[in-house]
Amino acid sequence: MGSLDGSPYVVAPKRKRHLFGRNPLGLLFSAPYLVFVLAVFAYPLGFAIYIAFHDYFFTAPGAVVSRPFVGLQNFIDAFTDPDVIRSFGNVGIFLIINVPLTVVFSLVLASGLNRAVHLKAFYRVAYYIPYLTASVAIVAVWLFLFNGSGLVNQILGPLAPNPSWLVNSSLAMPSIALFVTWKQMGFYILLYLAALQNVPNELYEAAATDGAGAIRKFFSVTVPGVRPATVLVLLVSTVTGANLFTEPYLLTNGGGPNGSSTSPVLLMYQKGIEQGHPDEASAIGVVLVILVLIIAWLQNRFAGGRD
Repeated sequence: MGSLDGSPYVVAPKRKRHLFGRNPLGLLFSAPYLVFVLAVFAYPLGFAIYIAFHDYFFTAPGAVVSRPFVGLQNFIDAFTDPDVIRSFGNVGIFLIINVPLTVVFSLVLASGLNRAVHLKAFYRVAYYIPYLTASVAIVAVWLFLFNGSGLVNQILGPLAPNPSWLVNSSLAMPSIALFVTWKQMGFYILLYLAALQNVPNELYEAAATDGAGAIRKFFSVTVPGVRPATVLVLLVSTVTGANLFTEPYLLTNGGGPNGSSTSPVLLMYQKGIEQGHPDEASAIGVVLVILVLIIAWLQNRFAGGRD
């Protein structure tokens, strides 16, 4: 048969379906990482979900004990605890401060470093060093700066808060958020620097021809040009922030004062390891994963759009 204008139809040849896809070699190369993800992430997550729905407790190796299914009881026990609710509120405060500051300062500093002429490599390394340095070493410096008689309070004088930063219930979590923002910024600056290499210089030249200044170029060319990187920074900083553990554990001696800097992951450690309730700790973890997935989806939906 032919088409309406008399020309014959062209029938596309059927593509053969391969068991391992069109490029089996690529699957072979990615197999080790797939095994790593399954072993390190997928299996622990599935096991945590199992624990969350059972009366689970630690026993001696090889011991056989009954761990009955309890449904949602672990979730009820966990989330009727005011400390658990407060820990989620604490990490919410952390994310509200940390994520916007990370995006804004990383993009601004990356734009400046991308246009710097002198000592460009030095500045890039200088911003990245805190990210590579062990948290324990940097925490010691931060404690020296922000304790009651530290350098920051000496500079502020009568304006210094009392109680001091990390022992103040209202300022402990914001102080941790600022610390994490500063420490991890070097990583996100590198992400933005890589994205800025893909923004054509012709766009900046066209904007300059239209009379745009530096600020207008930034918002009209740079910000839209690095939008995919911004979505990535949002997602990574949110996931990293939701897993906050080391900083409150070290800076505020395990979530003090009075639990004002306790994060859900730190509380999971306290309940699961120190108090011997891994079932409640797993219930907290499952809810935390669900909330992070929802936030990440919303960020990708509204910040990333169709991309």
